[in-house]
Amino acid sequence: MTSWPAPRAHRPVDATVALPGSKSLTNRLLVLAALADGPSRLVAPLRARDTELMAAALRALGIGVADDGADWVVTPGPLHGAEIDTGLAGTVMRFLPPVAALADGAVRFDGDAYARERPMTTLLDGLRQAGADINDSGRGRLPFTVHGTGSLAGGAVRIDASASSQFVSGLLLSGARFDKGLEITHVGDTPVPSQPHLTMTLDVLRTAGVDASSPYPGVWSVAAGPVRAGEHVVEPDLSNAAPFLAAALVSGGSVRIPLWPEQSTQPGVALRHLLTTMGAQVSHDADALVVTGTGRINALVADLRDVSELSPTLAALAALADGESVLTGLAHMRGHETDRLAALYAELTGLGCEVVEHADGLTIRPRPLHGGTWHAYADHRMATAGAVLGLAVDGVEVDDIGATTKTLPDFPGMWSSLLDPTSVGR
Repeated sequence: MTSWPAPRAHRPVDATVALPGSKSLTNRLLVLAALADGPSRLVAPLRARDTELMAAALRALGIGVADDGADWVVTPGPLHGAEIDTGLAGTVMRFLPPVAALADGAVRFDGDAYARERPMTTLLDGLRQAGADINDSGRGRLPFTVHGTGSLAGGAVRIDASASSQFVSGLLLSGARFDKGLEITHVGDTPVPSQPHLTMTLDVLRTAGVDASSPYPGVWSVAAGPVRAGEHVVEPDLSNAAPFLAAALVSGGSVRIPLWPEQSTQPGVALRHLLTTMGAQVSHDADALVVTGTGRINALVADLRDVSELSPTLAALAALADGESVLTGLAHMRGHETDRLAALYAELTGLGCEVVEHADGLTIRPRPLHGGTWHAYADHRMATAGAVLGLAVDGVEVDDIGATTKTLPDFPGMWSSLLDPTSVGR
């Protein structure tokens, strides 16, 4: 682990931050390209730990993933048995087992230590209903082996996906290659979280010519058929904009994110509304989003069920706000890279904030903060939340800034440029 003293913002930031591609889009498009009817090109994909793990896993299964400048060219091939390292990447551990069920041979999945604690029962049960043979020794977690036979029946699947939308997305992404296609019905009492990610999955499937829809709430279907090869341009990762845009509020400065789309299925698009609510001035200038701090951070009361990946940054801002914030709809975050609710409670409390942890969220009451070690828990979004607090609090030290390589290959360098006035226009 690489400990990192989080730098203070001694003046208002004024910077342009160019973000790398979306992890969520890159890994969805990699899976679809691997199952397509010919070679595909991914333009400007994210190159970070999670996407490199996905590319390496596909290569192990027999798919060609070749560098072509900044792009990836993906060439489908016969799928065969393999050993897959998922790291701590939820998209790898939940998107690839359905692909493995189409392989000819045994595919064993394992990952980082905490990955073995992340729930997988829902996905494995869904795959078994679709006809897959899986050996997990009853754990419902990594490690497990999918015994592929070259095809999968598919059909109707009923699962409780209230813990993660990735269970639904993982099944849908391969469903067109199942003999009967796939129809998924969510049977849980709680709605599936992160709905924008499900919209994203359906959108990329349709882009690849797949008949994919959600005919009723809690029901998703894909028809059996080919996955069309093509060229896919990857949007910037809007959720990764969160800490940089938060810096504008904390410092009373301005941050510009180029290539911000007018419309997007990414959850990060909600930052426009959420940061406005918290006191920022937000505008869309040509092709860029511009966020300017006003010298005040408002408290936030919000249900963040559909945009939970933004919660660590928003919680950090709430600790610096002018009143009590209440963040709800976050029970499913206990199964993310770490238990993010417990982690945020522990770390904010450790710096002097008053926090109440609820079953599905946090109440955050700002208090004078002091320095100390901010633990990242090998979680990239926890690490960047610590950096946001360090802008306003002396002596904050993030114990594992290296966790940010999951989606941002050089976060410390980007953060240093953010705070350097000469970074404008870079």
